Amino acid sequence: MMRLLIALLLSALPFLAWAEDCPEDARSQVRTLAEQIKLWDDSYHRLGQSPVSDELYDQARLRLAHWRQCLAPTALTVDNPLATSRGTQPHPVAHTGLEKLLDERAVDGWLRTRQDVWVQPKVDGVAVTLVYRKGRLSQLISRGNGLLGQDWSAAARQIPGIIQQLPDPIDLVLQGELYWRLDDHVQSAHGGLNARSKVAGLMNRRQLNDTEAAGIGLFIWAWPDGPPDFTKRLASLAQWGFTDSSRYSQPVQGIGDAAHWRTYWYNHPLPFASDGVVLHQAARPPAKRWQASAPYWAVAWKYPAAKALALVRKVRFKIGRTGRITPILELEPVRLDDRQINRVSVGSLKRWQALDIRPGDQVSISLAGQVIPRLDQVILRNETRVPVQAPNPRDFHALSCWQLDTGCEEQMLARLTWLSGNQGLSLPHLGRETWNVLIQAGLIAGILDWLTLDATELANIDGFGDRRRARLLDSIQSARQRPFAQWLKALGVPPSARNDLEGGWQTLAARDTQAWLATDGIGPGRAAQLSAFFRDPQVQALAETLRVAGIDGF
Repeated sequence: MMRLLIALLLSALPFLAWAEDCPEDARSQVRTLAEQIKLWDDSYHRLGQSPVSDELYDQARLRLAHWRQCLAPTALTVDNPLATSRGTQPHPVAHTGLEKLLDERAVDGWLRTRQDVWVQPKVDGVAVTLVYRKGRLSQLISRGNGLLGQDWSAAARQIPGIIQQLPDPIDLVLQGELYWRLDDHVQSAHGGLNARSKVAGLMNRRQLNDTEAAGIGLFIWAWPDGPPDFTKRLASLAQWGFTDSSRYSQPVQGIGDAAHWRTYWYNHPLPFASDGVVLHQAARPPAKRWQASAPYWAVAWKYPAAKALALVRKVRFKIGRTGRITPILELEPVRLDDRQINRVSVGSLKRWQALDIRPGDQVSISLAGQVIPRLDQVILRNETRVPVQAPNPRDFHALSCWQLDTGCEEQMLARLTWLSGNQGLSLPHLGRETWNVLIQAGLIAGILDWLTLDATELANIDGFGDRRRARLLDSIQSARQRPFAQWLKALGVPPSARNDLEGGWQTLAARDTQAWLATDGIGPGRAAQLSAFFRDPQVQALAETLRVAGIDGF
C-alpha cells in the first residue's frame, strides 16, 4: 500500500528509538533532508515513481524528525507527504493508510488489546478504489491524497485481472491494490523488483496493450461497508471472483501467529511483491467515519529491512600489504538484519572518487550474503562538502613501505600481519594486535626488526607478562626454522603458477624478466612482477638480513 501520512506516524514515535547523535550542522542537514523528502513525496504520490525504497524513505523520515528535535526539542513539525498528490475524483470512502509498527514487541502490544484479528501480505502495489453500480465496474480511482484521486476507469476496463461484472447486481465500494504479477516471487531473495512503479507507470499512461494489461493483478484488502464478520467478507469476495483476499488471509490468535505468517510470506513464493504484513481487526467503524489517516483497526508490520540509510561520519583509507588503497566509511551506527553496522568499504579508491562521498553524506547499505556490509549508493549529499585528503596511489605499491616511513604505518602493519599469518610463517601468538603493540613501543621500524628482539626489550612493554613474553620469543625462534619457500611467501613474493621458487635466493635473484617468462605457466605480467621483486634494493637488503640471521636459502 502507499505510504499514507507517514509524517503523522513518525511524529508520534519515541525518539529513543533513534540512537543517533545530533549532527554538528543540524540546521543545514535538516534543510537539505527536508527538501529531498519533499521531492521524493512528489515523485511518489504525484508521478507514481519510487526514487528510493520504502524502507529508506521511512528511515529518512525518522531521521528528519529526530534532527528537528535537536534544533527545537519542544517544537512539532508535521509535513504532508501528499501535498502535491493530484486528483479531482472524490473517493466515496476515504483511504485510511496504515501505522507501521517498529518491532515484534509493538505488534504484540497492539494484538493484546484486540480480538478477531486477521493477517494478510502487505502487497507492494498501487492503492485504488473500485466502485460498482448494479454489479458493473463504474469507476476505478487512484488513491491520490486519500480523499481525491485520478480516474483510472478507462485503463481498468482493459485489465483482465479486474472483474468488470459481478455475478450479483449490487452497488459496491472496495479498496485494494493493483500489483504486477510475478511468478513464484520470494521477497527475501528477490526484493521488490520495482514492481509498484511499473504498475503506477502503466496506469498513468491510461492506454495499455494486451500484455501490459494481463500483467496487472488486484488484491482487495478493504470492503468498507462489508459485513462485520471477517470470514463472511472473505467468502463473499471469493464468490465474486476476488480470490486473492481469501487465499492470503489467516486468523491470528497472538504474536506467534503473526510472526509465523510474516516469516512464511517473506520466504515463500507469492504472485506479487510484498513489503510486510497487515493486521486487520474485524471490527471497525462505519465507512462514513473513515478518514485519510492511520486507523486504529489495522497496522502494518514490515519485513526486516534489506537496506539501511547510514550517515557518514568520516572517510578513512586502509592501505593493504600490496599497496591497494581501500576507502572505508565510518558510519553513525545503524541496525540491519539485527546487526549493528559501524563501517562499510567503498571497494576501491576509483569508486570513492567517482561517488565523491564526504562526511555528512547519507548512503544506502545492505548485506552481501546476509553477512558483509555493502555500499549500494549515495542517497543524499551533505550541503557542506567537507575536505577529505586521500593517499596518493603512486606512493603505495607492492614494493613500498618495508620501513615505517611517513604514511607507511597501515601498509607496514598489513605486511607484518601477512608475514605471521597462515599465508606466511604461521607463527602462533603473533597477530595484528601484537604487531601493533610492538610498533607503538618503538621496537619495530623495519619489517624484520622483530627477529632480534629479546626478553629484556619485551619486559619494557606495559601489559606484556612473563607468559606472553615467553610465547612471543618462542614464535620468533620458530620463525628461524621455517623453510625458504615459506619465507618467500611471508615476504610477499608474487605467486607463480607452479612451485618455481627453488634453488635459493641467489639463483632466483639472478633471473631477469626473460628468464622468468621462459618458465612454464608464467606470463608477461607475472614475469615482470617476479623480476621486480627479486631485484628491488629493499628486498635484496631484507634477503641479506635473513642470510646473516642464518635463515635457510638466503
